[in-house]
Amino acid sequence: MTQQDLADRVGVTRQTIISIERGKYKPSIELALRLARVFGASVEALFELDETGEVEK
Repeated sequence: MTQQDLADRVGVTRQTIISIERGKYKPSIELALRLARVFGASVEALFELDETGEVEK
């Protein structure tokens, strides 16, 4: 799946997907749930919190 395909499926721009991949953008809960649904995974499988409570991809 391309970044554009994923962006289209979850309703964001390709640039948003790139920013998430690079750790420069923290998705909303709604977007995180949409991404998890596309991949058939839990949100926790895609994102986790570091020791300080910041989201890691």
